[in-house]
Amino acid sequence: MSFPAYPTYQDSGISWIGPVPAGWSVKRLRFLAQVQTGIAKGKDVQGIETIRVPYLRVANVQDGFIDIDDVSEIEIAATDLGRYLLRAGDVLMNEGGDFDKLGRGQVWNGAIDPCIHQNHVFAVRPHGIEPEWLALVTSADCGRFFFMTRAKQSTNLASISSTNLLELPVPCPPPAERRAIMRFLDREAGKIDALVAEQERLIALLKQKRQAVISQAVTKGLDASVPMKDSGVAWLGQVPAHWEVLRLGALFREAIEEGEHDLPVLSVSIHDGVSDRELSDSEMDRKVTRSEDRTKYKKVAVGDLVYNMMRAWQGGFGTVAVAGMVSPAYVVARPRGDLRTAFVEFVLRTPQAIEEMRRYSKGVTDFRLRLYWDEFKQIVLAVPPLTEQASILAAIDDQAARFDTLTTEAHRAIALLRERRAALISAAVTGKIDVRGLCLSVDEAA
Repeated sequence: MSFPAYPTYQDSGISWIGPVPAGWSVKRLRFLAQVQTGIAKGKDVQGIETIRVPYLRVANVQDGFIDIDDVSEIEIAATDLGRYLLRAGDVLMNEGGDFDKLGRGQVWNGAIDPCIHQNHVFAVRPHGIEPEWLALVTSADCGRFFFMTRAKQSTNLASISSTNLLELPVPCPPPAERRAIMRFLDREAGKIDALVAEQERLIALLKQKRQAVISQAVTKGLDASVPMKDSGVAWLGQVPAHWEVLRLGALFREAIEEGEHDLPVLSVSIHDGVSDRELSDSEMDRKVTRSEDRTKYKKVAVGDLVYNMMRAWQGGFGTVAVAGMVSPAYVVARPRGDLRTAFVEFVLRTPQAIEEMRRYSKGVTDFRLRLYWDEFKQIVLAVPPLTEQASILAAIDDQAARFDTLTTEAHRAIALLRERRAALISAAVTGKIDVRGLCLSVDEAA
């Protein structure tokens, strides 16, 4: 759908906003709202009366919504509650973080009361503009450009001060027109959001189907007509009669070798398995226990199976593709003979095997569970002949490629829809398109 321009425009005085419709104004945020800064963690509260309250972090302020599924609590001085208390109608904006999170604004609806915010989240309290309009402006290109140009930037991170934030230019149509534009955008954005939700459901279904196909292949084989036998293992059930049922200890031995200075340090992701490149300095700090002495790491060889003792049951394991080293937090399992380790990895990634690893892990709670080698080696798998392992892996690669293609297409569709949504909002809030006629139709329909 194409939209007309306004009949006449005037200079906004802001280069990246450009001309705005005649009758509009552009005001700095300091004339439209107050900015409340948040509480810093780690304040000394010893010897004073304290209370524990929920508080919102950067991770809670998402693009287009406030995520309250994982809200932390903080202990503060009771007298500080009023200073940091959020009110319904506040526009939450991120003070810093990754570039895509900077300035991201969304209206707080008071879903948790009381609730405060940390110092990396601003609470912007409008008094001369609707909070919903302000949130739209911060998500538009003009808002994004302002944040990126005013922010203090470092490697992959950015932050903006409250003083700079108050200089945000806000396009302001007359109140009645502003409210009508918001209703129009709410309707049109809702349509786009529904299409995005459909694609997200498709991606979830593809992921489930992909896992089901892989699970079937690595636990039952590719030929449904072969004779079956009882594996004697509850989670495996019936397996092809010619497959061997073996403990992992019969397939692997634990390998403990000192690292070498010329080998790369690898990590193990719960999503992607073992990395195939040297970790950067920032990744070293975040993903492994850093040590300048590389002999403290464990040497790994191609074909080894590596797992994180604390995260194995969450998928923290993988097959080594390049020679390197891993943190001492990992266990290195080396094949005893001819074996396609990738086949074993696929088996261990089935939901039933993940639960089996969790069952063998030791600890009081999920956060303290550890899967030691002595327990890991007791887990039982059904293993086909080597040539059949290769055939199954080839079939998985072929099927996975098809699912990945469909998933990529769905992600591409989502990206295009979100671009269209952002472009529509940007054009509407800066007056580049005239939707007043459509706004009237929205009012009449209501």
